[in-house]
Amino acid sequence: MSKLTDVPKRILIGRALRSDRLGETLLPKRVALPVFASDPLSSVAYAPGEVLLVLSIAGLSAYHFSPWIALAVVVLMFTVVASYRQNVHAYPSGGGDYEVATTNLGAKAGLTVASALLVDYVLTVAVSIASGIENLGSAVPFVVEHKVACAVGVVVLLTVMNLRGVKESGKLFAIPTYVFVTGVFIMIAWGAFRGLVLDDTMRAPTADYQIKPEHQGLAGFALVFLLLRAFSSGCAALTGVEAISNGVPAFRKPKSRNAATTLALMGLLAVTMFCGIIVLALVTDVRMAENPAVDLVHNGVAVGADYVQNPVITQVAEAVFGKGSFLFLILAGATALVLFLAANTAYNGFPVLGSILAQDRYLPRQLHTRGDRLAFSNGIVLLAGAATLLIVIYGADSTRLIQLYIVGVFVSFTLSQIGMVRHWNRHLATETDQAKRRHMVRSRAINAFGAFFTGLVLVVVLLTKFTHGAWVALLGMVIFYATMTAIRKHYDRVADEIAAPEGPSDDSVRPSRVHSVVLISKIHRPTLRALAYAKLMRSDTLEALTVNVDPTETKALRAEWERRGIPVPLKVLDSPYREITRPIIEYVKSLRKESPRDAVSVIIPEYVVGHWYEHLLHNQSALRLKGRLLFTPGVMVTSVPYQLESSEAARNRARKRSEWNAPGSVRRGPAETGAGSGASASGGSGSDGSAGTSGKSSGGPSGTKR
Repeated sequence: MSKLTDVPKRILIGRALRSDRLGETLLPKRVALPVFASDPLSSVAYAPGEVLLVLSIAGLSAYHFSPWIALAVVVLMFTVVASYRQNVHAYPSGGGDYEVATTNLGAKAGLTVASALLVDYVLTVAVSIASGIENLGSAVPFVVEHKVACAVGVVVLLTVMNLRGVKESGKLFAIPTYVFVTGVFIMIAWGAFRGLVLDDTMRAPTADYQIKPEHQGLAGFALVFLLLRAFSSGCAALTGVEAISNGVPAFRKPKSRNAATTLALMGLLAVTMFCGIIVLALVTDVRMAENPAVDLVHNGVAVGADYVQNPVITQVAEAVFGKGSFLFLILAGATALVLFLAANTAYNGFPVLGSILAQDRYLPRQLHTRGDRLAFSNGIVLLAGAATLLIVIYGADSTRLIQLYIVGVFVSFTLSQIGMVRHWNRHLATETDQAKRRHMVRSRAINAFGAFFTGLVLVVVLLTKFTHGAWVALLGMVIFYATMTAIRKHYDRVADEIAAPEGPSDDSVRPSRVHSVVLISKIHRPTLRALAYAKLMRSDTLEALTVNVDPTETKALRAEWERRGIPVPLKVLDSPYREITRPIIEYVKSLRKESPRDAVSVIIPEYVVGHWYEHLLHNQSALRLKGRLLFTPGVMVTSVPYQLESSEAARNRARKRSEWNAPGSVRRGPAETGAGSGASASGGSGSDGSAGTSGKSSGGPSGTKR
């Protein structure tokens, strides 16, 4: 199986990189922008549409509120960007919101932020890819007809690219991002030129449609609630802003300054594109509806279930450039690509955060290690699996998925900014330099305003989106929080249990005696090798043990034993029900019961085979025995391997692929060369519960009867 997986791994992922080449993977600003900011930049492709979709509930007349909602989103964007520029300077280690909250507000607040971010990253992948599929489907109907399968395929492709490494994937993803940004700015400029200079009339394909309002004549509290809901949907444009603060270590030096510059550039580009698309959508009379089959009316008739509602950016591009024109096709393709690549923000944020959480013992330790290409491969694969599950459950429908969105990111925004206020308060209490104090006071004011504004938006999002699906995101946060808390408690409990005491203990006291037991079924080379190894150990008591499941074979074994004059007593255990494992376990336990201070060493001869199908034919009883014996305190299990001829082929294959490891394989220290041969031993009370197995044996341990 290893041979089968190595070949595609080499092709898809590439050669493994040495740890000392980590510095070569650092990103310049021009590459870091598309890597870490593709999510907020691409959100302008669907955030304006979400605003218009919500406003359409009150009918076409509510559209005139959209510029004011866009203005509120812009103010919020600049506030968040300014706040995070403080974060990247104060906490450049890559912990981002999690580190800020943990350091200043405590472990529970940090874990809450981490849970929110993990949920948000998963949703970023699902929403971005689903939206990209819908945009691509406006030009390629096949994609819409099979959107779940196509979305899953894109997840797989992005996963493979990210497994190749951040820098390599970043260079590839930079081109579509810059093409998209350039295309949107050309569309805004050309639309403004046509409208203001040429006085052309630009009409969206839905300009002649009417919207049937679900609730006509909304006023008072109902109207305010609708506007707040539209604002919360437009806040999707802010998702991914925090990714840069998590990715500071990936920037070239000076890291903090480059990250802050990238943040400012991202905010400027995002708000300009967002406002431009909103204005062009109003000028070209774009019509959107939450339930277009019923609420969109053309020539007095509802458009019906067969109608496909294209995104706002596609309709605006068609009005400005003309349907089928070169620039229209370029922008449509770039929009779909950049929406796919927006998921790359999560592919860079989730694994890094997972690594930090694993280091703090809140997630499995496997997430802390880097893979072949110096990327956190296990985190990448975990993110892909969770996003795929969401895509399948929600049918790759971006409108349904986006209702789950942005709750998590505003939880992290708010707690992070509150944490930064406390950070500045703590430093102001000890700082005496007046220039530095003025800078700290200014920074605290920015973070305080950011905390207030994002906290207000969080309340709005919860009130307006809870019944529309936000409760699922909250449930996901609770599940992550509970799971990570349980993992930390487990690691803490194990650490306390296995901590080495200062003084003498039962684990450091030498056993009174060692009672060695060699399991056999017949006399052959593996048996003789195991007996020779057992004699080398110089145990206080040494005996051979077999189980009588066939009287004829047992009698023949006794006779052969006596004929050879083997100087080790042979003990036979009766098994009236032809069991092998139970009699051995009971016998070993009886030895421990008789002499609790003695150590029992169980030695099992095993075959080493070279083909996968041979594993099914050998050593099954040995595996069961070791699995049971490892739970018995004071019992040591030792495997004595005997290499069959077929193992030579396996050894040659292993030698050829010695430099290759599966992505995400555990690497916790410098590489070591050389492999020991001979017996591998493991204690029955090992801390990781793993046993050393060297190979397989004929029909069970070669020391046990079938």
